[in-house]
Amino acid sequence: MKGQAKYTIVVHPDPTGGFWTDVPALPGCGSQGETVEAAVEMTKDAIVGYIESLRAHGDPIPKDATVVVKVTVAA
Repeated sequence: MKGQAKYTIVVHPDPTGGFWTDVPALPGCGSQGETVEAAVEMTKDAIVGYIESLRAHGDPIPKDATVVVKVTVAA
């Protein structure tokens, strides 16, 4: 039975335009898009495909233990 899982998606601006993403808990998983929203939607599809591949190979599904902390420093 399939459940739900939450994963952290990191969105990076691409210097040539648009955005690219990565999913720290799923090495090699990410996508891109012209807008942040498009990049996130494409990445959600990539996560689903990644998890389906893990299941097909009998591999464990990683949990997201990523901690995101944003700090402010003098610049």
